[in-house]
Amino acid sequence: MSTILSEKVERIIAIAKKSGIEVDTVTVKANESGLDFLAVFASTIAGDSWILRSPRRDDVVESARYEKQVLDLVAKHLHVEVPHWQLHTPEFIAYPRLSGTPMATVNPETNNYDWYLNPEALSDLTLQSWADALAELHAISHDAALASGLRVKQPAEIREDLSEKMNKIKRVFGVSQDLWERWQKWLADDSFWPNHTALVHGDLHPGHILVDEKGKVTGLLDWTEAEVADPAIDFTAYCLLFGEAALVDFIKRYEKAGGRIWPRMHEHIIELTAAFPINLALFALKSGLEEFMTMAQQALGTHEG
Repeated sequence: MSTILSEKVERIIAIAKKSGIEVDTVTVKANESGLDFLAVFASTIAGDSWILRSPRRDDVVESARYEKQVLDLVAKHLHVEVPHWQLHTPEFIAYPRLSGTPMATVNPETNNYDWYLNPEALSDLTLQSWADALAELHAISHDAALASGLRVKQPAEIREDLSEKMNKIKRVFGVSQDLWERWQKWLADDSFWPNHTALVHGDLHPGHILVDEKGKVTGLLDWTEAEVADPAIDFTAYCLLFGEAALVDFIKRYEKAGGRIWPRMHEHIIELTAAFPINLALFALKSGLEEFMTMAQQALGTHEG
C-alpha cells in the first residue's frame, strides 16, 4: 500500500472511529479499483464487517446524495440486497457489508476482471437470478422514481440526449467515419427503439453484482448512474462480455421473469453497446484522467500511434 493511499485509509478509519465504528486495523483492505470512491473493507473489534467509502473527487459528493435517494427507493422493491447507508456525510459513507461476493472485480493493473465465477460457464441459476433482478428493477414505477427525486426520461428524450452527447464528443475528440455513420443510422431508425423507459441501474457489470456460493445473484452495488431511461442500458455489459448469441438467451430469461421486451431489442442492445465510447469519452472529460482520454480516442478511432 502506497504512503499516500495509506494516509487516506488511515483518515477513513479515523472518521469511522469518531462515528462509533471501531475498526480492527488488522482486517483493513483497501479497494483501489473504484473510479469515484476509495473503498475500505474492514471488520470492527466486535467482528462486524463494514464498507467505508470516501469520495475521490468533489463532483462525486453530489452524485452520492443522489445515490442515497436511489437506494432508499430500490431497497423497498427488490428481493436482492442493496447497500444500506448507516452513515452518510460529504466526506464519508459507511454501511454493513452485504452478503455475497462480487461476480468479478476489476484488476487496476490489468484493467481486466478477476473472476469469482467462471465467465465461460455461468450456471442457469446465475443467469436466471440476474435476469430476475433486472426485470424486478425495471418494473419499479415511474411515479415512485419521481417521488424519490430520481431522474426520469421519456423515450424521445433518450434519443435527443444521446444525439447531443454524440455531437459533443465529435467536436472534442472526433469520431471515425464508420462509427459515426453507424451511430446516426441507428439513432434515426425508429424500429430499433423501445417506446417505453424503465428504472435502470445504469452500470450493471459483474463488479457490481454479488452472488452466493452457488452463484445466485444476491445483491447489486453502486447505484450512482440509476435513472429512468433506456432499459437496454442494463444489457450492454452482458453483451460486451458474453457476446451477441448469449444475449439472445439472456433476453428470453428476462422476458420469462416479466421483463418488457420489444421487437428489435436484441439489435438495439448491440447498437447501444457499439456506442459505449460516448460514455467513456464523457468520463474522460469529467475526470480529466489522461489514461481515459487515450482509451476514449482509441475507442472512437481517432488515436494516432
